[in-house]
Amino acid sequence: MELFLVDGTYELFRHYYAVPSARDQQGRDVGAVRGVLASVLGMIKGGATHIAVATDHVIESFRNQMWPEYKTSEGVEPELLAQFPLLEDVLSAAGIVVWPMVEFEADDALAAAAGLAENAARVERVVICTPDKDLAQCVRGTRVVQLNRRTRVTLDEQGVIQKYGVPPLSIPDYLALVGDAADGYPGLAGWGAKSSAAVLAKFGHLEQIPKDCREWHVNATNASALADTLCREWESALLFRKLATLRTDIVLFDDVEQLRWNGPKPGFDAIAAGLDSAVTETRKPGSRKSASRKIASATRVRTAAGS
Repeated sequence: MELFLVDGTYELFRHYYAVPSARDQQGRDVGAVRGVLASVLGMIKGGATHIAVATDHVIESFRNQMWPEYKTSEGVEPELLAQFPLLEDVLSAAGIVVWPMVEFEADDALAAAAGLAENAARVERVVICTPDKDLAQCVRGTRVVQLNRRTRVTLDEQGVIQKYGVPPLSIPDYLALVGDAADGYPGLAGWGAKSSAAVLAKFGHLEQIPKDCREWHVNATNASALADTLCREWESALLFRKLATLRTDIVLFDDVEQLRWNGPKPGFDAIAAGLDSAVTETRKPGSRKSASRKIASATRVRTAAGS
């Protein structure tokens, strides 16, 4: 069987910016929740039997203590933030396993779940449903893959190498060098995607990169300056790699059968009816401004939805 692990934070942002708002009888905006629910149930209708959704119940995480500029909820519309707990409740009522993350991030939950499921004999393939480049580090051969549900592009290990120029295990090192504006850390000056990929494709990890660029023998522009920057900003590089490294030591389930969808819980029909009866609003031009760059999902969604 296949296990589908869904980035609920990304999905909520994506639907918030892609669909009109809708007000339920309590006056709450439930448009994005309604869209995500329909999308996930559509996966089940399409044949998914084992599925779980991870959300950022709290945007801030332990990484904010390591790097104060790491992504926060600053700049995110209150009506979007208010839909996180509602989404978690609705999905749970629909019988879908939900992991609302507080200390850790949704990405950590996806990474930990993928690692646990990879070792389960009954699992033929783990599909991580998110376009987040952080999760590329979890891809393993063709057994653990990453799916962008919007573009329908699936990346296996060769796909990750083709896209980033480095294998999955080098993704944290790659992000440490190039940075991740969406997550709020800058990387090292001068280290672009091409030079980082060229160096890491040969050496794999930061510690294995020779301090003397004459030992690199790779096609990297201004190699001497890059080497100097890496030596000078070594501690920053290690910190950024730690920020980019997803946690896999979170115990989320004991058996993959716990993630099997067995139908909705009692009371779901009433919840679904409330969502269905929500009144769709006409979106005013510019009524939903893009969120702060510190929110990774918002950055991805602005590109995806053109908002």
